Amino acid sequence: MAALSLLSLLLLILLLPLSLLLLLSLIVRPRPVKIPLKNRHVFISGGSSGIGLSLALRAAAEGARVSILARSQDKLEEAKQAIQLATGIDVATFSADVRDFDAVSRAAEKAGPVDVLVVNQGVVVPEELAKQELDEIKFMIDVNLMGSFNMIKAFLPAMKARTDRRPASIALVSSQAGQVGIYGYTAYSASKFGLRGLAEALQQEIIADDIHVSLVFPSDTDTPGLVEENKRRPPLTNIIAASSGTMKADEVAEKALSGIKCGSFIVPCNFEGQLLAIATAGLSPQRSYIMAFVEVVGAGILRLAGLFFQWNWYSSIEKWHAQNK
Repeated sequence: MAALSLLSLLLLILLLPLSLLLLLSLIVRPRPVKIPLKNRHVFISGGSSGIGLSLALRAAAEGARVSILARSQDKLEEAKQAIQLATGIDVATFSADVRDFDAVSRAAEKAGPVDVLVVNQGVVVPEELAKQELDEIKFMIDVNLMGSFNMIKAFLPAMKARTDRRPASIALVSSQAGQVGIYGYTAYSASKFGLRGLAEALQQEIIADDIHVSLVFPSDTDTPGLVEENKRRPPLTNIIAASSGTMKADEVAEKALSGIKCGSFIVPCNFEGQLLAIATAGLSPQRSYIMAFVEVVGAGILRLAGLFFQWNWYSSIEKWHAQNK
């Protein structure tokens, strides 16, 4: 009798996760998709340096027709030569400020239909809100958030009307500071958190056009922008951010393109990012029922881990202020 009871318990333990997996396999949406890059038009904003340039290099190496957009024509020419030297591929360049919708629209018209749009531009000026000037706050929101709206608005009509009816993609490059608020990033986090709301609603609007949204969450990445950012970081920001490592732009580009090709909605770039993705999954789309299972099972545990992180961060803040009174 005891053996029978133990067997029944083991079967129950096995049936519960299997039943959950079966349920998730039926309800996860959107369905899995593959988005090819070879012989397709990939357009990347912020493509003259950093993550954008690495994305352009990788896309060109995979046989895509690549276009890059940035403000500086000189940097665009340098990037064009670097891509041509590395891959033998000639890329198209477009000089425009993403804050200027008319300029972006002209670039979209010249570029023609796009199959994969990577909205990658971004600026960060770290500072406590009480000390930061409003023009710096507006600058970040205009480039990071409004610039993303401008890019999508300009390119979306032609993407919806494309003759190549294979799946297409719009990818937005956010930040881990767009998943969790960090001291000194009040305005930057607000601009990057906004991309999530944009992406979640946009995916519902364009899924019928077989256009799939990806939201990329890099950690600190070794780019020229990070060098400038570090000059302005408040000391407490450095203390709190010390637990997160720095990635190379090529590593981020590899993770990002892999996620884009799979149509993944949330694209983490390292292990810490994967944990953040699970902890902050919320009501975001999920194509993989396996990952949905991990999110359902792991959410509570990661919430507890998150509370420990918050305890550590707030302890650091309290200690800092106590020492500097």
